[in-house]
Amino acid sequence: MNIRLGWRLARLILHLLQGLLTCALVFPWAGAALRERLVRRWSARLLRICRVELERGQGADGEQTALGHALIVSNHISWLDIFVINSLHPCRFVAKAEIRAWPVLGWLVAQAGTVFIARGNRRDLRHIFKGLVDALAQHQRVVFFPEGTTASQGSLLPFHANLFEAAIDAEVPVQPVALAYLDSAGGWHPAVDYTGDTTFVDSIFRILKGEPVRARLACLAPIETQGAHRRELAKAAHDAIGAALRV
Repeated sequence: MNIRLGWRLARLILHLLQGLLTCALVFPWAGAALRERLVRRWSARLLRICRVELERGQGADGEQTALGHALIVSNHISWLDIFVINSLHPCRFVAKAEIRAWPVLGWLVAQAGTVFIARGNRRDLRHIFKGLVDALAQHQRVVFFPEGTTASQGSLLPFHANLFEAAIDAEVPVQPVALAYLDSAGGWHPAVDYTGDTTFVDSIFRILKGEPVRARLACLAPIETQGAHRRELAKAAHDAIGAALRV
């Protein structure tokens, strides 16, 4: 291990420990506004340690702002996705259960309010669906990854439509978000993909050892849900993200 990599890893470990202490000592009494500030600040610093620079992108309708009250759906590439979004727009996430097993980070994202869903568990899905509707009704910003798993950059998997129903029931819009990770030449960054047999630890080392990353996040035009069907919403969101990513 070279000195630069060792220093980056040491900074990352110290930052994770700070996150653990914040969740244990501050979160129990902190209000929602303070939690959001802490999550945004901690996520932004995590990205800086990993040499990930944030860049705001735009879709076909120009640059959009993130709605304060919406069901946000995004393509899913890496464990970085949660922290890229949280560094700009702290949200409540719905994520696959495997994320809970990430060393340290899994516990941290759970403390930040992430809801974990097990694949194929219909009872779990019904419970989470109700929780989503309640959260949206309380004017929270909620995010989920409708692909259900991570995909390689340059591809976009079909969207699962079930959870789009929560936006219909809560009478809030769906806002698609397109995420991309670029290298210095503007191409897909080779170190970021988190697919196949890549482990969480492998992914961290690839990112820390690789060249700096430009994370481009584009908030796209909201999709109204009144009178819509969940499959229509899923297709519209898929098309919008695919067009923004040009895949």
